[in-house]
Amino acid sequence: MALLVVFAFIAGAGTALSPCVLPVLPIALSAGVGGGRRRPLGVVTGLALSFTFATVALVYLIDALGLPGGLVRTLAIVTLIAFGLALAVPPVAALVEARLSRLPAGTGPGRGGDGFGSGMLLGISLGLVYAPCAGPILAGVITVSASQSFTAGRLATALAYGVGSAATLFVLMGAGRRLTRRLAVRSGCFQQALGGVMVVVAVLMLFDLDTRFETAIAKDLPAFLVNPTKDIENGHTVRRQLARIRGGRAARSGGAREAAAGSRLPVLGTAPEITGTERWWNTPGDRPLTLAGLRRQHRVVLIDFWTYTCINCIRTLPHVTAWDARYRQAGLTIIGVHTPEFPFERSAPNVAAAISQNGIRYPVAQDNAYATWTAYQNQYWPADYLIDTRGRVRYASFGEGDYRVTEKAIRSLLAEAGATRLGAMTHAHAQVPTAGVTTPETYLGAARAQGFDRPVGAGAHDYGLSTPHLPRDGLAYRGRWTISGETARAGPGARVYLHFQARRVFLVLGSPGQPRTVRVLLDGRPVAAGPAGADVRRGTARVEAQRLYRLIDLPRVENHVLTLELQPGIEGYAFTFG
Repeated sequence: MALLVVFAFIAGAGTALSPCVLPVLPIALSAGVGGGRRRPLGVVTGLALSFTFATVALVYLIDALGLPGGLVRTLAIVTLIAFGLALAVPPVAALVEARLSRLPAGTGPGRGGDGFGSGMLLGISLGLVYAPCAGPILAGVITVSASQSFTAGRLATALAYGVGSAATLFVLMGAGRRLTRRLAVRSGCFQQALGGVMVVVAVLMLFDLDTRFETAIAKDLPAFLVNPTKDIENGHTVRRQLARIRGGRAARSGGAREAAAGSRLPVLGTAPEITGTERWWNTPGDRPLTLAGLRRQHRVVLIDFWTYTCINCIRTLPHVTAWDARYRQAGLTIIGVHTPEFPFERSAPNVAAAISQNGIRYPVAQDNAYATWTAYQNQYWPADYLIDTRGRVRYASFGEGDYRVTEKAIRSLLAEAGATRLGAMTHAHAQVPTAGVTTPETYLGAARAQGFDRPVGAGAHDYGLSTPHLPRDGLAYRGRWTISGETARAGPGARVYLHFQARRVFLVLGSPGQPRTVRVLLDGRPVAAGPAGADVRRGTARVEAQRLYRLIDLPRVENHVLTLELQPGIEGYAFTFG
């Protein structure tokens, strides 16, 4: 337990240096400039306490009252606007100060006292803004809070996370205060400016512009800047400690044998609540759903973890949409939990476009913080968890295939719930993986690059122009590239070579700012219409949206060398095969 608290402190400190802190940072720095000498200490104290409350105690309250999961963000926006106006508008500030005059000196938002009290009030509002920054460690605590009993371990972990973040912000505020010490005589102006900053940040949050901005810059930053503590939070030791604090085990893959035989499905565990989500689609008013609410409606629930550039997920979607169409009226609710693999998959507009393009009509939740993913201790895309009307996981399946078995499991739980007219089994038309594929999924970014003829490191590189001689499954860069942890951006003369054995070749690509083109060659010649994938026309693929592009579609598994000539500015992420 002590080790997990230490890790939580380190993870919290690292999170305060990541893009997630951007909505909080300008307010914290401004607060460090104005006010009394102890205001920064008040800010970080209030932030640590309200952050802990928002991520632990507030979860119980929201669940008990049946309130929407996005309530914390709404509270943060309202609090920022209210406190910002109190600082920015002198008459309002005077009114608030008069109301707080009975409290200890310095509590009001005015300039008197040492500023600890006013800083603490500000920190309390910032803690609500900062709560969505929770990483895997804190998500592992939050996601079980509402469904399990309160423990000192969960409280200590959340508090350590908040204190770690507060400590980093305190150092930043102290540095800003020293740099602007000569301007202290104008602290009143700073106070009004701080109020204006708070109101502006709240308005940006109201339109989700803060998360869009974070996503936009995160995709261009090295992995160690986007998530400085990723290796710590995902380490074996941390995962083992989290398993202890959860007090339970993830639902293992199971129920397939019983479903296939028509037997009663086993109970694999209690289903964790859906939590930590940001956006919802295909629900009334796009409001969040809860398993507790669906239990009250006597619904069977299928949780489907997916991400929109994963070819394995894409191939499952026709089956999932067919189940929704057939069994919704019989009592089935499907919830697609979209948990991103790449930074650009955090973009709500990108997810909305994928929902539309794939004809998804069932509810979809955006799980950018991996909160629900962590609650289920999930590790796979796609993954399905089938939950009965009493909130118990009765069937779990990972990866593609076994669609008829999964459908039999759905029908079994619907029959248990009293459904009688289920009709015939569905028949979805979907692409299937090809037997005999040997080339593994291959990433282009430095963090997971394997099989290249030269070392792939982060930074700008000129790989020369020579034609490589690659072994099977080998890759090579040529020309100029800018490599980050997750992506590779093409520069002048950029080419990528791949010696593959597969039937189909897919590549996740994007072209920020404008459409660009990729010339596709097979064994050194422009690819003909026959083996060209659906996104290739006359040997060229037009790249615009960040998505999975279909480059090669052969009649059978074959061995070839693929060459891509990319226009500068195109970004590549990962090859997959089928």
